[in-house]
Amino acid sequence: MESGFASSSKGFMENVDQPHVLAVDDSDIDRKLIEKLLKNFSCKVTTAENGPMALEFLGLGDHQNHSNISKVNLVITDYCMPGMTGYELLKKIKESSVMKEVPVVIMSSENIPNRINKCLEEGAQMFMLKPIKQSDIKQLRCHLMNCRS
Repeated sequence: MESGFASSSKGFMENVDQPHVLAVDDSDIDRKLIEKLLKNFSCKVTTAENGPMALEFLGLGDHQNHSNISKVNLVITDYCMPGMTGYELLKKIKESSVMKEVPVVIMSSENIPNRINKCLEEGAQMFMLKPIKQSDIKQLRCHLMNCRS
Protein backbone atom coordinates (compact mmCIF):
# COMPACT_ATOMS: atom_id res chain seq x y z
CA MET A 1 0.00 0.00 0.00
CA GLU A 2 1.16 3.52 -0.76
CA SER A 3 1.71 5.91 2.14
CA GLY A 4 1.84 9.26 0.31
CA PHE A 5 -1.91 9.86 0.39
CA ALA A 6 -2.92 13.51 0.61
CA SER A 7 -6.31 14.84 1.66
CA SER A 8 -6.20 18.01 -0.39
CA SER A 9 -6.52 18.40 -4.16
CA LYS A 10 -4.14 21.37 -4.12
CA GLY A 11 -0.86 19.99 -5.39
CA PHE A 12 -2.30 16.50 -5.08
CA MET A 13 0.47 14.87 -7.07
CA GLU A 14 3.35 17.16 -6.16
CA ASN A 15 6.39 15.32 -4.80
CA VAL A 16 4.95 11.96 -5.81
CA ASP A 17 7.77 10.05 -7.49
CA GLN A 18 5.57 7.22 -8.69
CA PRO A 19 1.89 8.23 -8.76
CA HIS A 20 -0.52 5.32 -8.29
CA VAL A 21 -3.19 5.34 -10.99
CA LEU A 22 -6.34 3.22 -11.07
CA ALA A 23 -7.27 2.62 -14.73
CA VAL A 24 -10.85 1.45 -15.34
CA ASP A 25 -12.01 0.17 -18.73
CA ASP A 26 -14.14 -2.77 -19.84
CA SER A 27 -11.97 -3.18 -22.95
CA ASP A 28 -8.96 -5.41 -22.27
CA ILE A 29 -7.03 -3.80 -25.15
CA ASP A 30 -7.71 -0.25 -23.91
CA ARG A 31 -6.75 -1.21 -20.33
CA LYS A 32 -3.44 -2.65 -21.53
CA LEU A 33 -2.76 0.44 -23.66
CA ILE A 34 -3.48 2.87 -20.80
CA GLU A 35 -1.36 0.76 -18.45
CA LYS A 36 1.59 0.78 -20.87
CA LEU A 37 1.35 4.52 -21.50
CA LEU A 38 1.14 5.32 -17.78
CA LYS A 39 4.07 3.05 -16.95
CA ASN A 40 6.13 4.92 -19.56
CA PHE A 41 5.68 7.94 -17.29
CA SER A 42 6.77 6.04 -14.16
CA CYS A 43 3.26 5.52 -12.80
CA LYS A 44 2.24 2.57 -10.69
CA VAL A 45 -0.90 1.19 -12.35
CA THR A 46 -3.76 -0.91 -11.02
CA THR A 47 -6.47 -1.89 -13.50
CA ALA A 48 -10.16 -2.72 -13.07
CA GLU A 49 -12.55 -3.90 -15.77
CA ASN A 50 -15.66 -2.14 -14.45
CA GLY A 51 -17.00 0.43 -12.01
CA PRO A 52 -17.99 -1.96 -9.20
CA MET A 53 -14.50 -3.55 -9.25
CA ALA A 54 -12.94 -0.08 -9.10
CA LEU A 55 -15.16 0.89 -6.13
CA GLU A 56 -14.24 -2.36 -4.37
CA PHE A 57 -10.53 -1.64 -4.91
CA LEU A 58 -11.01 1.90 -3.58
CA GLY A 59 -12.78 0.62 -0.47
CA LEU A 60 -16.09 2.13 -1.62
CA GLY A 61 -17.88 -1.04 -2.72
CA ASP A 62 -20.97 -2.63 -1.21
CA HIS A 63 -18.90 -3.85 1.72
CA GLN A 64 -17.38 -0.45 2.51
CA ASN A 65 -14.33 -0.78 4.69
CA HIS A 66 -12.79 2.64 5.18
CA SER A 67 -9.79 1.14 6.97
CA ASN A 68 -8.95 -0.67 3.72
CA ILE A 69 -8.98 2.33 1.42
CA SER A 70 -6.49 2.02 -1.41
CA LYS A 71 -4.20 4.96 -1.81
CA VAL A 72 -4.40 6.17 -5.39
CA ASN A 73 -3.35 9.53 -6.79
CA LEU A 74 -5.60 9.39 -9.86
CA VAL A 75 -8.51 7.43 -11.31
CA ILE A 76 -8.79 7.28 -15.11
CA THR A 77 -11.96 5.65 -16.39
CA ASP A 78 -13.79 4.91 -19.60
CA TYR A 79 -17.21 6.54 -19.89
CA CYS A 80 -19.13 3.72 -21.63
CA MET A 81 -19.02 0.52 -19.59
CA PRO A 82 -21.74 -2.06 -18.90
CA GLY A 83 -23.33 -1.99 -15.45
CA MET A 84 -21.89 1.33 -14.30
CA THR A 85 -20.77 4.21 -16.52
CA GLY A 86 -17.65 6.24 -15.88
CA TYR A 87 -19.95 9.12 -14.96
CA GLU A 88 -21.64 7.01 -12.25
CA LEU A 89 -18.21 5.93 -10.96
CA LEU A 90 -17.12 9.58 -10.88
CA LYS A 91 -20.22 10.51 -8.84
CA LYS A 92 -19.58 7.69 -6.31
CA ILE A 93 -15.96 8.79 -5.85
CA LYS A 94 -16.90 12.47 -5.46
CA GLU A 95 -19.64 11.54 -2.92
CA SER A 96 -17.05 9.79 -0.73
CA SER A 97 -15.60 11.93 2.05
CA VAL A 98 -12.31 10.04 1.90
CA MET A 99 -11.89 9.82 -1.89
CA LYS A 100 -13.50 13.04 -3.18
CA GLU A 101 -10.15 14.84 -3.52
CA VAL A 102 -8.71 12.17 -5.83
CA PRO A 103 -8.65 13.51 -9.41
CA VAL A 104 -10.81 11.54 -11.85
CA VAL A 105 -10.23 11.63 -15.62
CA ILE A 106 -12.91 10.36 -18.00
CA MET A 107 -12.07 8.83 -21.39
CA SER A 108 -14.44 8.21 -24.28
CA SER A 109 -14.27 7.40 -27.97
CA GLU A 110 -17.38 9.57 -28.46
CA ASN A 111 -17.03 13.35 -28.63
CA ILE A 112 -20.39 14.37 -27.15
CA PRO A 113 -20.16 17.93 -25.71
CA ASN A 114 -23.17 17.44 -23.40
CA ARG A 115 -21.57 14.32 -21.89
CA ILE A 116 -18.19 16.04 -21.53
CA ASN A 117 -19.73 19.06 -19.77
CA LYS A 118 -21.78 16.83 -17.45
CA CYS A 119 -18.64 14.99 -16.33
CA LEU A 120 -16.64 18.20 -15.82
CA GLU A 121 -19.51 19.76 -13.84
CA GLU A 122 -19.63 16.67 -11.62
CA GLY A 123 -15.95 17.11 -10.77
CA ALA A 124 -13.93 15.30 -13.45
CA GLN A 125 -10.45 16.78 -13.73
CA MET A 126 -10.24 16.17 -17.48
CA PHE A 127 -12.09 14.49 -20.34
CA MET A 128 -9.90 12.75 -22.93
CA LEU A 129 -10.91 11.33 -26.29
CA LYS A 130 -9.80 7.82 -27.23
CA PRO A 131 -7.59 6.51 -28.55
CA ILE A 132 -5.32 7.78 -25.79
CA LYS A 133 -1.84 8.70 -26.97
CA GLN A 134 1.49 9.20 -25.19
CA SER A 135 1.07 12.98 -25.57
CA ASP A 136 -2.29 12.78 -23.74
CA ILE A 137 -0.63 11.04 -20.77
CA LYS A 138 2.19 13.58 -20.77
CA GLN A 139 -0.35 16.42 -20.70
CA LEU A 140 -2.36 14.64 -18.00
CA ARG A 141 0.64 14.04 -15.75
CA CYS A 142 1.85 17.62 -16.26
CA HIS A 143 -1.64 19.01 -15.59
CA LEU A 144 -2.01 17.04 -12.37
CA MET A 145 1.46 17.96 -11.15
CA ASN A 146 0.83 21.65 -11.92
CA CYS A 147 3.61 21.84 -14.52
CA ARG A 148 4.19 24.96 -16.52
CA SER A 149 4.65 23.91 -20.13
